[in-house]
Amino acid sequence: MNLDVLAIGAHPDDVELSCGGTLALLAHGGHPVGIVDLTRGELGTRGTREIRAKEAEEAARILGAQVRVNLELPDGNIQIDPENRNKLIRIIRRYRPKILLIPHWLERHPDHERAHHLSREAWFFAGVAKIQTVDEDGEEQKPYRPPRYFHYMQRYEFHPSFIIDITTVINQRMDAVRAFKSQFFNPSTKGPETFLSKPEFLDFLVSRFAYYGSLIGTRYGEPFFSIEPIGLSDPFQIIMGEEG
Repeated sequence: MNLDVLAIGAHPDDVELSCGGTLALLAHGGHPVGIVDLTRGELGTRGTREIRAKEAEEAARILGAQVRVNLELPDGNIQIDPENRNKLIRIIRRYRPKILLIPHWLERHPDHERAHHLSREAWFFAGVAKIQTVDEDGEEQKPYRPPRYFHYMQRYEFHPSFIIDITTVINQRMDAVRAFKSQFFNPSTKGPETFLSKPEFLDFLVSRFAYYGSLIGTRYGEPFFSIEPIGLSDPFQIIMGEEG
C-alpha cells in the first residue's frame, strides 16, 4: 500500500496533538495517510507502554489512518545513527508517501528535536540507491525520496508557511487526542498531574487552532512550515481557494 501522507512523531500522541486535523481532513478526502511513532513513550509520567499502544490504535482509527507503525526506539534516548535511520528508511520505502509531516528542528523536548533530525536524514537517504534496505520478506527495497516534507508545530511556535483549515474535522481531531485517556484530563483516570493532564490543557490546544484559523479567516487551523518554496501552477487558486 502506498500512502499520500506519512506523519512522524517521537511519541504516541505527538501527531494527534500537532497535525491530527490535517490527517483527518485528508483521510476524509480519500487520501491514504499513516503515522509512525518512534518510541512507545515509556518515560511518560502517566500510562504504560501497553496502555499507550491501545490508545494509539484507537486514535489512528478515529483519524482514519490506514497505517500506524511504532519503531520502538528508546524514549528519551533517540539516537541519530545509521541503524535507526535505516529503520525509518524501510518504512518510507515501503509506503512511498508523497509528503512527510515531521517535527520542527527547534523544540522544547529533546526527543522532538531528535525526531526531526532522524526524519530529515531518513527522508534524504531513502532516495540514495547505495543505502540498501530489505522489506519484511527479505526483498531489496527500491530507493524512494518523498517529493516534499513539512514541519508541524509542537510547543514552540514559528511563522507558518501555510495553514490548513481544519474547521470541519475539529471535533474528530480532538476525539483522537482524547483517545489518549492516560495522558490528558479524564475524571475517571487517576495519576500524577502533569501539564498535559490539567483540565485546561485541551482548551489551550483548541485556542491555538482557533488563533491560527483566524489568520486565514476560518474557525480552526493547523500551521505548517516549509523550508523550501512551495510552487503553484495556478496563482489565482491561493487567493480564491475553492471558489477560484
